[in-house]
Amino acid sequence: MYFIGLDIGTTSLCGVLIDGAEGTVVKSVTVPNRSTVPSDKVWENIQHPDFILADVTKLMAHFNDMRERIAAIGVTGQMHGILYTDRKGNAVSPLYTWQDQRGNLPCEDGLATYAARLSEQTGYIVSSGFGLVTHDYNIRNGLVPDNAAFLCTIGDYVAMKLARAAAPVMDGTNAASLGLFRAGTMEFDTAAMDKAGIGTRLLPPLVPSGTVIGETEHGLPVVAALGDNQASFLGSVRSIRDTLLVNVGTGGQISAYTSGHRLEDSLTGKIDLRPFPGGGYLLVGASLSGGKSYALLEQFFREVCVRFAGYQGPALFEAMNGLALEHLRRDKSDEHCAGIPAAEQLAVHTQFYGTRSDALRRGSIERISPENFTPGHLTVSFLEGIVRELHDFYRLFPQDVRQRMRTMVGSGNGIRQNAALREILQRMFRFPLHEAPHREEAAVGAALCAGVGTGFFSDFFSAGKQWIRAFG
Repeated sequence: MYFIGLDIGTTSLCGVLIDGAEGTVVKSVTVPNRSTVPSDKVWENIQHPDFILADVTKLMAHFNDMRERIAAIGVTGQMHGILYTDRKGNAVSPLYTWQDQRGNLPCEDGLATYAARLSEQTGYIVSSGFGLVTHDYNIRNGLVPDNAAFLCTIGDYVAMKLARAAAPVMDGTNAASLGLFRAGTMEFDTAAMDKAGIGTRLLPPLVPSGTVIGETEHGLPVVAALGDNQASFLGSVRSIRDTLLVNVGTGGQISAYTSGHRLEDSLTGKIDLRPFPGGGYLLVGASLSGGKSYALLEQFFREVCVRFAGYQGPALFEAMNGLALEHLRRDKSDEHCAGIPAAEQLAVHTQFYGTRSDALRRGSIERISPENFTPGHLTVSFLEGIVRELHDFYRLFPQDVRQRMRTMVGSGNGIRQNAALREILQRMFRFPLHEAPHREEAAVGAALCAGVGTGFFSDFFSAGKQWIRAFG
């Protein structure tokens, strides 16, 4: 019995076919997400949902030869962003992605940004890119289509279309990503929405994670879409209650499971409390620029090479990774790097693109000296800055959660492709680091969700123990 998992990412679309009995990836297909819509507004980041749907349909064709053995389809994808549909389930707007910055624009009175005003009106900490911040901006600027009947995430849209439904539904993992959501009661705070003038008319019905929402034209059950953070956790972690998940891609995330609801954790503006499928929550610290900061440094090095030496070669990431590892291993202690004491090392703060709680914050480089102002020290310090931001989130997790952690799993290309980053993670967190067993962990998590939804697994907590290999 096989399961399909689909991941609708910001830059790529992935589909995996999983052998349910073995938990192995039988086939994996990844294609670029080519749906970005050019815009003359520097703050706008939108994609075409039907371009995504067309590419997903083509991607699904790669699994047609296995159709008779496929039991169900699970979907995940980029959270926070929204699109609007009409009453027939057709998209009537672009997908406003999680990277869209309209929420950071000044309001009509110029006294605050849209995100800041919505936070003040409702008491919830929300950021630009959150679906209801985007929706608030669109309402106030006449951008909500007249024929809009629902709003939903791109994962909800793709799942609806595959299931041949006419209206989207949403589970708690995606609903919470839009903002103004009560994690304790698993419902939108409609009073807060009414107070802010947003209203609730376009909210889709909420369903439990793993709910079967319909069938494809070939009779394959489709389960409700899952948020990509939760899907990645499911697809990476074998022991849910005592494992820390660290992801470094474009941004960075650190996640840990907690069974108890702590309202104060969701109001800090730094730690998200996200519903976990099957019960409980993920405590999540999310940075805006994990690998993106490292890419900024590579861009700087490359421009120097181009302007001063006429360099026309490939990207410099591999050379940077090797240089960083060389410096780290000159002295394996935490107190020194390449012979320089910790107190005299470069300190790089990698918030170059702001933070979720402070869009105007910027990065910095401190403690520059003749001894440490070298490409090697700079590269190591950028990597340390990326990890330090995640470690600062971890320190905000409740003590009882931190005390339960026994190991750490790393996912994302930033970790897989950079041995120096892996070494810094282990030094700073003082946990053994294991790479996630599947490269496309979010898609694997979506397939696992399909297995739970169709009864192949009894629950979300035992499923990973069958599909995720033990470390050791």
